[in-house]
Amino acid sequence: MNYSPPAIDYVAIAPMIVIFGAAIVSVLIEAFTPRSVRRYLQLLIVFGSLIAAAALIVINASTRVVTAGQAIVIDGPALVLQGAIVIIALLGAALMAERSIDSVGDAFASRVSSLPEEEKQFTQRGYMQTEIWPLTLFAVLGMMLFVTSNDLLIMFIGLEIMSLPLYLMTGMARRRRLLSQEAALKYFLLGAFSSAFFLYGAALVYGYAGSITFPKIAQTVTSKPGESLVLMIGLGMVLIGLLFKVGAVPFHQWVPDVYQGAPTAV
Repeated sequence: MNYSPPAIDYVAIAPMIVIFGAAIVSVLIEAFTPRSVRRYLQLLIVFGSLIAAAALIVINASTRVVTAGQAIVIDGPALVLQGAIVIIALLGAALMAERSIDSVGDAFASRVSSLPEEEKQFTQRGYMQTEIWPLTLFAVLGMMLFVTSNDLLIMFIGLEIMSLPLYLMTGMARRRRLLSQEAALKYFLLGAFSSAFFLYGAALVYGYAGSITFPKIAQTVTSKPGESLVLMIGLGMVLIGLLFKVGAVPFHQWVPDVYQGAPTAV
């Protein structure tokens, strides 16, 4: 049996490729470069990749393509949403990079696992939290992938690539350390719970439609209008997972604690 890999339009998904490549480079910088230059290299990679991604989105403004085995759609709404994500990410990264005038620290803990007394010593020694930058790029990548998804699997992968870095970033606040760590734990537990709802709902939708792609699901709904109980249950569970991510009532219980404990930029 011969396997034919799906055709991929690399030009259409170039903004996501740039962010993904920058995230990998950022991880390598974190692992192998001296601490004294690490922050400056990270800032160069983050802002350079976000600006490059914005430029590629503008270049692809007229692109209308379904690629990667019908898993990704690049069209007008997707490009508008990707552009908005990149612009907001640039503003967020600028806020993350801000350093207070009267100290050497920024909004993030020098050592997340350290006690407040130890944190003061790390701050005086000039330690900066640079792990935040690869996490930021991966979160942005997840958001960009989510808005271009054309099936439930890619949508789930995008959500998780976005959420997993955010769970960690929530617990990295320099101030209100205990509140920040408590917020990260609550966010992680409830986020994993909502992801399970989404995944099980997607499985039910697949059992009904025999496919996870949106066009085939819509076609099956049209052809079998009287057999929609499993579909309704599945879509309801998928909706629960999505409503949690946006903090919609009644799935908003995590919002006050997480917004209070997380760093403002996050």
